[in-house]
Amino acid sequence: MFDLAMSRIAGRFKRVEPRATARDFVLALLSGVERKNCWRLAEHAGHARPGPMQRLLRTTRWDADAVRDDIRAYVVDQLGADDGVLIVDETGFLKKGTASAGVQRQYTGTAGRIENTQVGVFLAYASNKGRALIDRRLYLPDASWSQDAERRARAGVPDQVEFATKPTLAGQMIAAALDAGIGTSWVTGDEAYGQDPGLRALLESRRVGYVLAVACSTRVLINQGRTTARADAVADRLPASAWHRQSAGAGAKGPRYYDWAWIEIGADCHRHLLIRRNPSSGELAFYLCWTPRRVPLSELVRVAGTRWCIEECFQAAKGQVGLDHYQVRHWTAWHRHITLAMLALAVLAALATDATPARTAQPNRTIRSTGPIDLTVPEVRHLLGALLNPANPSAQAAALVKLAQTAPGNSPPQPLPAATRQPLNRIDHEVALEY
Repeated sequence: MFDLAMSRIAGRFKRVEPRATARDFVLALLSGVERKNCWRLAEHAGHARPGPMQRLLRTTRWDADAVRDDIRAYVVDQLGADDGVLIVDETGFLKKGTASAGVQRQYTGTAGRIENTQVGVFLAYASNKGRALIDRRLYLPDASWSQDAERRARAGVPDQVEFATKPTLAGQMIAAALDAGIGTSWVTGDEAYGQDPGLRALLESRRVGYVLAVACSTRVLINQGRTTARADAVADRLPASAWHRQSAGAGAKGPRYYDWAWIEIGADCHRHLLIRRNPSSGELAFYLCWTPRRVPLSELVRVAGTRWCIEECFQAAKGQVGLDHYQVRHWTAWHRHITLAMLALAVLAALATDATPARTAQPNRTIRSTGPIDLTVPEVRHLLGALLNPANPSAQAAALVKLAQTAPGNSPPQPLPAATRQPLNRIDHEVALEY
């Protein structure tokens, strides 16, 4: 797997010396060297000094973005599957001083607080075969960097690089992946990306479905687009029958079961509010979903559960291939080091896939799944009370929605033909699904 990966990028180095140095660099990243800086990596590779590796990251002529494209193609070749999902997220690189490109005091989930850090926005690809990082962007804060020409010049920031928000950077990476021919039907990410209407609009224009986390205060259109309400207010008034326990994928201790509810929002049947409830604590999480075609609840749950794959990529990349071990200050060096670390991570992912049979993201058993709650049904309208009727704020929730049960069959159920499939906004209709 390693030789196959290196053969993908070999042509990006015009001379044999940097090509060999790049190979040694990636091999050293894959080694057990504890602190993966150029001194330690050179020592592992048997080099007398770190100069060649330092030049590889700073001055040697090669295109890190072209290598990034090769890595993306390699990952899709090794891990590509029909259930592939693109995941966007960010991670922080703690720094000392103010010289490193993009560094400033800012919040990072890595530390869980405001720290002096660089922030990188990443794109991952995940399927039932494995997961790996396929793209990266260094976030350049506006006031402290984008508008400071002298500071940019010292850190090697190219003149053409302008300020872009993190969701904008995510959209650039997703668009590049789709333009490169990655076959995926889904994108997922956390609140920082779900709250951005521009990113959601981009995905809809590209006909790519999304399951993006949003805040509990997000206002959604219910009552066929005629009423707005907070997401948490809608969740508080759902009947018990609206909740369905399903697995969001395998965790360290087995399937991760949550209670899920989904509600059609807007005026069409392709837009939903997905709500996740922890069975133990009752904690809620909310997702805005859009699909170009009708899908069952289990598919939205699967995509929502896939978001954690990028966190696993960050843990593996930082713990095993030194994603954050090299004290990079220069813009070019950051992108080159991160790109080679992504290559090392992709090799590990491919090796794991080769050694482990592919598994489905959820337990393979037959379940029943209802369509999303129909807010036009009288019982549901009465239950939601004031949300649908602001003029009557004293309306009390008093009714439960009765859902028709589908009798189990003796053989695994088959999906209905597209021409006869019932609308998923009917609450009195259930279909049996396999997942």
